[in-house]
Amino acid sequence: MPPCNDPIRALAERTALVDGMVEGFARERLWPSFPAGLTLMAVGGYGRRHLFPYSDVDLLLLVESSRLAQDAPDAISAFIRALWDSGLRLSHSVRTPEECAEIHDQNIELNVSLLDQRFLAGDRALYARFAERLPRFLHAQRDPLMRNLTTLSRERHRKYQNTYYHLEPNIKDTPGGLRDYQLVRWLAQIRSVEAPQIEPAFLFLARLRCFLHSRAGRDQNALTFDAQEQAAVYFAAPGAAQWMRDYFRHARDLYRAAVREMESSEAQSSSLLAQFKDWRTRLSNTDFSVARERVHLRAPHALEADPELALRLFQFVARHGIRPSAAAEQSVAAAVPQLAQWFSTPQPVWPALKEILSLPYAAEAVRGMQETGVLRALFPEMAQIECLVIRDFYHRYTVDEHTLVALQAVEGLRGTREPAVKRYTDLLSEMEEPALLLCALLFHDVGKGAANGAHAEASLRAAEPALERIGMPRAERDLVGFLIRQHLEMSAVMNSRDLQDPATARHMAARVETVERLKALTLMTYADISAVNPSAMTPWRAEVLWQLYLLAYNELTRELETSRIPSVPSETPQKRAFLAGLPTRYARTHTAEEIDAHLGLDGVFRQRGVALSLEKVAAAWRLTLVTADRPFLFASVAGTLSSFGMNILKAEAFSNSQGTVLDTFTFADPTRTLELNPTEMDRLRLTVERVVLGRLDVRQLLQNRPKPAPPSRNSEVRPTVSFNPEASDSATLIEIVAQDRPGLLYDLAAAISAEGCNIEVVLIDTEAHKAIDVFYVTAGGRKPETAQLEKLGGALQQACGG
Repeated sequence: MPPCNDPIRALAERTALVDGMVEGFARERLWPSFPAGLTLMAVGGYGRRHLFPYSDVDLLLLVESSRLAQDAPDAISAFIRALWDSGLRLSHSVRTPEECAEIHDQNIELNVSLLDQRFLAGDRALYARFAERLPRFLHAQRDPLMRNLTTLSRERHRKYQNTYYHLEPNIKDTPGGLRDYQLVRWLAQIRSVEAPQIEPAFLFLARLRCFLHSRAGRDQNALTFDAQEQAAVYFAAPGAAQWMRDYFRHARDLYRAAVREMESSEAQSSSLLAQFKDWRTRLSNTDFSVARERVHLRAPHALEADPELALRLFQFVARHGIRPSAAAEQSVAAAVPQLAQWFSTPQPVWPALKEILSLPYAAEAVRGMQETGVLRALFPEMAQIECLVIRDFYHRYTVDEHTLVALQAVEGLRGTREPAVKRYTDLLSEMEEPALLLCALLFHDVGKGAANGAHAEASLRAAEPALERIGMPRAERDLVGFLIRQHLEMSAVMNSRDLQDPATARHMAARVETVERLKALTLMTYADISAVNPSAMTPWRAEVLWQLYLLAYNELTRELETSRIPSVPSETPQKRAFLAGLPTRYARTHTAEEIDAHLGLDGVFRQRGVALSLEKVAAAWRLTLVTADRPFLFASVAGTLSSFGMNILKAEAFSNSQGTVLDTFTFADPTRTLELNPTEMDRLRLTVERVVLGRLDVRQLLQNRPKPAPPSRNSEVRPTVSFNPEASDSATLIEIVAQDRPGLLYDLAAAISAEGCNIEVVLIDTEAHKAIDVFYVTAGGRKPETAQLEKLGGALQQACGG
């Protein structure tokens, strides 16, 4: 791998090499046909001599007229083809000077590329006329250029959730990446001002991009976990986690500089809009003034004598949703050492912080406190999770960013109209002290900076002295401490317990003890899952969490028995025969309409040997199957669904005294295959029928399913199998954590069947490459014996490995 410690030299050397290639091919292929009227220009990254080892070469062919290019297309094609054949990744365009001096709203990149242009070869007189015209164009079109640039950049930032704290960032496109460095330079160039000093961040990222390109042998800009480990070794860092903290600090500098430049540009080009918004100035008071949608400190020097001015500033932000100005942020950041010293001794600041956390824009205020250093000054305990990377291949963000996103998830509940989320909004409105929930979220993962595994207790140990130091009353500290200690409980129950088992409701009620704690913990779980990554809180998870809340609520209010469905009386011999031998939980967990539908399927089964229905239910699909019991039946159906690319969310298996089996599979269709292709529903039904009747081998179906990309190195999940005979009154719970792969559920279910056990309920969850499968099993209608479980454990361990 070539050295990457001097990126400027490396970029200049590759640029010079490409210059020579372009000029050489031009002499051979272009100039015989274009003695005049054609100029070759380097633009974009090539124009500014920032050619990374495998980056594209941006070339502009400036022609005196479009007619000239049309008269000799073969020469241009031969020239371009020669560059491609030489191994260059070329991005080229053919333009006239008039076309270059136009605003292209649909092709912003063309205008942007001209900000970094230089002459390569060809008609110097044509280039001179263009170079004379370009500054006038840039000055005349300054506002639309800045508007297009900021619009494009804000769209890119939104694509990455407006944060640079991604665990595996794209160092070019992610906020705080190289594109933001160029954005700062471009906006400063258009505005004719001096660009901020951000060269250290650029040099860090330039070295890193050279390393990534050389390592991959292509234009690779994703900083994967594997690449982080190798980069830490290559650049002689003490470790990957510490080296990533350096990366995030440089990304933070670039991102903040980019945001400041965009805001300055928008303010400069939107004076009319600014005047329209001047009504916000009426919010000004003795401490703060509001101008151009930013809060300014009237007396920045007062921070030294009045440390609580910083808290009042963020109270103002939390109340009105107006961010501090760049000058105000700099003043507060400069005062952080004095603030840290003042906060280090016990101070009654909880009332001020509580007000911040109770206001509508609390999450924005806390983010401002974090970016200025005030949060760390107030709570030094936060320093251990700053830019901290925890590699579980499921979370999207660093630990501190996950915390801030969790606060935003709670804030996002206010005012939402989405039906699936509205009930959580109502739950939030029922909380007397929402500030305590946000305070618990603030500390819930602090222990990850010091703990190996059980971080909830470590987080609580860090939070208790901090909350006492700021003067939080004991009763409020008790609730915050409970939420921190138990913040994983509901997620664990969702993933590992059958919600229809009465023992689950009793377990959850015993954990929370009061309805008030239950509401707070439900909201905390909602926020925590939502902050894992943008797609973690699926409609299915939101529904399961809500059902768990209702079960625990009913148990706590002693209404569980009245909410259960009583057994349906037998009215016909067919129904009597169908219900005979089914467990009582079947009647409790199904409505009368569902039982009648199952009875109809039983009639079809007796005529055809198998009957099934497929229907859309809320955010998932449900396959219901009635057939004769046989070994490996459950595993075969699970394998069939897996072969179609479906993700099974939950499954139930019931059998009656006649040996008739009723299996229900609830599954997600991540690619919307069934919804977009209705004929696939018929194919799925037919395939399941053929598998059940033994006319098709499910193992063949699984072999034909495309294999997913393997996880990054060191991300393999070590399989674990655990048994819990006490989790249910009638069955033994088996929890299996393993590397996810196609056919895993089939192999696990087949292993359970091979050991003579019956599967009663299955719960499935997947976190990145990790599968968490929970089975409730019986043997002969009872819980399996210890010896049988020991043998089964070995078989399941083997099944995890395929």
